[in-house]
Amino acid sequence: MNTVEKQLISRPDLNQLYNEAIELLSALIAIPSFSGSEQGTANEIEAYLAKHGINTIRKNNNVWCYSKYFDHAKPTILLNSHHDTVKPNEQYTLNPFQATIYDEKIHGLGSNDAGASLVSLISTFIYFYESTDLGFNLCLAATGEEENSGLNGIRSILDDLKPISFAIVGEPTGMQMAIAEKGSMVIDCVAKGRSGHAARDEGDNAIYKAIRDIDWFSHFQFPIEDHLPAPVKMTVTEIHAGLQHNIIPGECHFTVDIRFDHNYTPREILNVIINHTLCSFNVRPNVLSPSNIDVLHPLVVAGLKLGRKTYVSPTSSDQGWLTMPSVKMGPGESARSHTADEFVLIEEIEEGISLYIRLLESVFKGL
Repeated sequence: MNTVEKQLISRPDLNQLYNEAIELLSALIAIPSFSGSEQGTANEIEAYLAKHGINTIRKNNNVWCYSKYFDHAKPTILLNSHHDTVKPNEQYTLNPFQATIYDEKIHGLGSNDAGASLVSLISTFIYFYESTDLGFNLCLAATGEEENSGLNGIRSILDDLKPISFAIVGEPTGMQMAIAEKGSMVIDCVAKGRSGHAARDEGDNAIYKAIRDIDWFSHFQFPIEDHLPAPVKMTVTEIHAGLQHNIIPGECHFTVDIRFDHNYTPREILNVIINHTLCSFNVRPNVLSPSNIDVLHPLVVAGLKLGRKTYVSPTSSDQGWLTMPSVKMGPGESARSHTADEFVLIEEIEEGISLYIRLLESVFKGL
């Protein structure tokens, strides 16, 4: 195909892309894809892209592809979102593995986090796939193991990707731009006492020791300049102790979820914990680093021109594994993630596709 023929290629119809995105999301919802077991959704994504004549590469359950007319002289933008989900909680009233559509909402596990972002980015990639008039290439990556920060998720393919200049990470943000994201660290703590009979004045209750430390975790504030957001947030999320009612527990185990920004390193946070608590603890692997992007970056400037707002995200994502500048942005709302009867609005997906396309067109003009 010569250059003139390439330029005559028309881009796909947006209404068709909207409808196909809804169909793809419905198909993905119907396939269980817990972190580490996303083979079915990876197969579905491969088949969908193949239907559009797009050749894909796969490693583990990660699927990626590039612009049809890839030009090594141009910068490459990564479009990334994940297709794994958490497990449905016990409060679901609808079938989590069936796309239930009513009141212009699509209910189903993973519909909001991050199915809507994923299908919107896939649609955006397809829209530009055969374009020859852009100043950049696109790389689409649908990845697994985001929800458990697994070793076989996006981290496992970063060295396999062609050089990336910057990225859009699809997560539910109301299509606003998260230009910074807090890091994430989890510690498993143990308060130790001495077992004894509950009816006699003996033993050393590990629960009481744990309570003192838990109280510290819930109230301690890491120093920061006035009027700035808290740099570190520590939340006790699990606790386990005791064998039966008449035995004083000798150990109490609890877990602390820690979110932090660039003001404190993981080592500094851990040193503060050591100096203020009595418990011993282990740090879980896969500590996610905080991320940010310059507000003058062409991607951010383009978003601002489209009326998008910027903010610092309190949640973590695969953005934490990326070494290139990135923005987290996608349809849906973060507050709906991991909730019973999770849903996304159909109009949010349509807006997501439209805004992604306009954002990339605006970036092209700014490069």
